[in-house]
Amino acid sequence: MQQNLSGQLLTSPDPSWKTLYKLGGISALLYVVLSLIVPAFLVLIPKYDFKLEGSALLEFIASHKTWWIFLQSLVLETSIFAIVAFVALFVALKNINKSYALIGAVITVTCQILFMAYYPILLGLVYLSDQYLEGTEAQRSLLAAAAEALIAQNNAFNPIYESLFAIGIMILSIVMLKGIFHKSVAYLGIAIAPIAIIAMSLWSVVWIGYFWWWAFFAVWFCAVGWKLYSLSRA
Repeated sequence: MQQNLSGQLLTSPDPSWKTLYKLGGISALLYVVLSLIVPAFLVLIPKYDFKLEGSALLEFIASHKTWWIFLQSLVLETSIFAIVAFVALFVALKNINKSYALIGAVITVTCQILFMAYYPILLGLVYLSDQYLEGTEAQRSLLAAAAEALIAQNNAFNPIYESLFAIGIMILSIVMLKGIFHKSVAYLGIAIAPIAIIAMSLWSVVWIGYFWWWAFFAVWFCAVGWKLYSLSRA
């Protein structure tokens, strides 16, 4: 009995981090709502075609400038909530396996920082759209080419970012198998890596349809957020 109690104390989260657990739990839920659920509905307001490129894209952005800025802000800037949640998750798991918990946290946090770095690129399309409306025919051709170049950078980044992000989630979930999180949550996190890789391999076929793998992540992250919040009240 004493050995079990001792083992439990060694792997239990440090209670001195209760405030971080609380903020991490709230941040995880906010991230799912603001960067995944709300944007999913917003893209239906003006029927946005994800295959728009060049001139058509710049004309669309010019007609929906406020919507475009608001949508990109929700999707990209709210990554700060994910960063807070992953830091809290590391602290909650560090007594189980510091090395793997840190590796998983560094990967997921780095991916979110890189994701936020694309905010200027997508806002740069707003600047190009303004110039496009006022430009001559020759200038419009150049601006359309510039827009396609920015979109190409963004599209090329997604497979690398999302696959690596899913691997980071898998590493954290492996650590969760031996901790306070329910095993079903850990197994879901482990399964996210192959699910994401399969989804990304279909990018050229289903285009934005690959996004279905984020539904699994949303469920996992909500479960993690709820548990982190519960730790703050324990």
